[in-house]
Amino acid sequence: MKRLAGLLLGLTLSAVAHAGAQREEPLADKVRTALAASVTDMAPPRPSFESIEDRLAYLRWLGAMSERLKKRKSEHALRVEFLEAVWYESKRAGLEPALVLGLIQVESGFRKYAISSAGARGYMQVMPFWTRSIGNGDAGALFHMQTNLRFGCVILRHYLDLEKGDLFLALGRYNGSRGRAEYPSAVFANRRQWLGEEPTLAASRGAPGT
Repeated sequence: MKRLAGLLLGLTLSAVAHAGAQREEPLADKVRTALAASVTDMAPPRPSFESIEDRLAYLRWLGAMSERLKKRKSEHALRVEFLEAVWYESKRAGLEPALVLGLIQVESGFRKYAISSAGARGYMQVMPFWTRSIGNGDAGALFHMQTNLRFGCVILRHYLDLEKGDLFLALGRYNGSRGRAEYPSAVFANRRQWLGEEPTLAASRGAPGT
């Protein structure tokens, strides 16, 4: 029994993330309503495209990113499902997929069940208070892949709007370290690893929201 408890403790600690966390701040009613509307529609991440060229560019991106992610996610089907969701939620929020991949790499190391010392959860290390502020209050849902990516992208988009497009400051807010360079620099460095075959797409996302 003790051996099993020790194993479970080891697994829990191995999933702990060491990034910072968003800080809870008052939201204007209009902002809260808009953010809540942005996280409610959880349609499957199935994009549609305006042209065959756009679709082919997306498939090339998917193949290239899958190859780069293979060491962290060995199962092909799960890897592709994850990347499809990252692309969809990034584009839905008006973010660059490579940026979101870089953020995930820094925040959780692509671990679905990562938990930070501050209590942030999942791939994008979303703080549970967000589920109370703009969701249904179910913090456990943050371990669901698409839910976590949806919240993370919507929150980063909110911070980017709040900082009037200043990505450095927006990333600092996301991490709870606004004004310090360590976290944005780390995300930017990892973002560069995911660039290369990042397509410029005129895609119809198949879901409301920008």
